Amino acid sequence: MGKFTGYRCSLCQTEYSVDELTYTCPKDGGNLDIILDDQDIMHHFDPQDIFRSGDQSLWRYLPLLPVDDPGGAATPFRAAGNTPIYNVHPLAEKLGISALWVKDESRNPTASLKDRASAIVVARAREIHAEVVVTASTGNAGAALAGMSASIGQRAIIFAPRKAPPAKVAQLLIYGATVYLVDGSYDDAFDLSIQASNEFGWYCRNTGYNPFTAEGKKTAAFEIWEWAEQSKLVHQEAISIFVPVGDGNIISSVHKGFKDLMQLGWLRGMPRIFGVQSEGSAAIANAYFSDTEQITPVHAHTIADSISVDLPRDGVRAIRAARETNGGYILVSDDETLAAVAQLGSVGIFAEPAGATAYAGLVKATRSRIINPDDHVLVLNTGSGLKDIGAAMQAVKQPPIIEPSLDALRKLML
Repeated sequence: MGKFTGYRCSLCQTEYSVDELTYTCPKDGGNLDIILDDQDIMHHFDPQDIFRSGDQSLWRYLPLLPVDDPGGAATPFRAAGNTPIYNVHPLAEKLGISALWVKDESRNPTASLKDRASAIVVARAREIHAEVVVTASTGNAGAALAGMSASIGQRAIIFAPRKAPPAKVAQLLIYGATVYLVDGSYDDAFDLSIQASNEFGWYCRNTGYNPFTAEGKKTAAFEIWEWAEQSKLVHQEAISIFVPVGDGNIISSVHKGFKDLMQLGWLRGMPRIFGVQSEGSAAIANAYFSDTEQITPVHAHTIADSISVDLPRDGVRAIRAARETNGGYILVSDDETLAAVAQLGSVGIFAEPAGATAYAGLVKATRSRIINPDDHVLVLNTGSGLKDIGAAMQAVKQPPIIEPSLDALRKLML
């Protein structure tokens, strides 16, 4: 019950059966949307079935997911999702808006939103008896795949750029994945991982390539929906959601989650979705502002490594996520991102630069009146600041070094 009936190309709308394809449309290379069996879901389930679930992870949404129950004991694989939504009233006051919440994805088992995608992909890998799962990653997707795989004994191979932050590479190695550091960009690692998966028969998890990644990430939208329904704090359609964008798969997945709920009749109105990109990695925003869906590659350079992408692999759906929800795109500088890291830290949230980029976009949107004083906003922090300590230290003033004496302390306190 509640499983999928096939795939639909996001570009040409061609539909394929469950067993016909694995990754992208052979006609135009378009990303595939997984088609849920809506009639079966509506016949067997309603929102209260979800709300009454005792499962405190993304697996509470199993009726809306295209995989079977993975079973198993309490492992990190069973713990992805169910991240907190914090009321950050001091920042709302500072920005002059009615209400502001931050959904903190750093609380996932490997400290980023990517655990959602990897949990579903690994579940799918088990269903199709894949011996190896491979991905390209600047760190977070790889760590998520390595961690989810390690918890159930699945073999994982990660291709990461040689310049990926050391803390992220350390995660890959600690979880026991086979790691190859590519002397090139994320895009180079992406292309090599696909070549390797085709050559050796590995199951490829790549973002914006494997359609099951979106099915995992869309559970963030399900949690926002359930939180709004249960808390009665705000109507769904009154929320503006700010999402950091690199490849485009997170924002398109959040959009798909809300669309799935609308299709079932479980969501009354669509939230506005805003994508935020770094000025140095703005291929999707550039297309949005040019009123086109044609994505032109850039030479990406930004401190927010998790969203540093030359050629986004899910750009078209990412553009539509903003256009179809009356949202938009916002560009921010690295300096604005670092300032956002510190501002989120002031309310107890330690975001990596990519996650803080979403808040930096909100700051800019309030100044330009894209967001008004009576608006309700939710910012998606996609990962932990512990992923990139080097960047975090650039966001704050360095502490003084003093002699171990009260006299020395008093002099600094004056």
